[in-house]
Amino acid sequence: MLAAIREAGSEVAVLPNDEGVRAVAVAASEIAREDGVVVSVLPTKATVQGLAALAVHDPLRRFDDDVVAMTDAAGHTRYGHLTVADRQAFTSAGMCTPGDVLGMIDGDVAVIGGSLTEVAALIVDRMVAGGGELVTLVTGAGAPVRLAASVEERLADTRPDVEVVVYDGEQGGYPLLIGVE
Repeated sequence: MLAAIREAGSEVAVLPNDEGVRAVAVAASEIAREDGVVVSVLPTKATVQGLAALAVHDPLRRFDDDVVAMTDAAGHTRYGHLTVADRQAFTSAGMCTPGDVLGMIDGDVAVIGGSLTEVAALIVDRMVAGGGELVTLVTGAGAPVRLAASVEERLADTRPDVEVVVYDGEQGGYPLLIGVE
């Protein structure tokens, strides 16, 4: 991470997109600052928050102002994802068993279900119920072909005021990442 910061330039915004990576990013940033690099570690906890921050990034804006705008965009993005349980565990939504689809919102299990499409619909419904005008879907490696399309169609029927953007992320472990702004 330190090498990446040093190679990125004299003013660097780091988007850890994961709480576990944040500590490494902060430590690397402190070392880079000693070398004269201006570094800011944004409080992004999820990939979709990083995407929201990048969407408002403006290289022509003053660095500090850009960091504020990027942090604001990330902070206004609620995040969720789908994963498949690999073991039995007790979660905040109840007991899950291997093969159950887990719908996560802000890092917490909110829904346990049997199909990716069903759980995706429930999670997105819950997330947009709190407001939002843009839903970002990032499909993972091996995600069913129609997973994002089914969410898009459902939103077109239930929330036509919401814009949907879909990216093919090819990430492992998470068939779908969800952001609501």
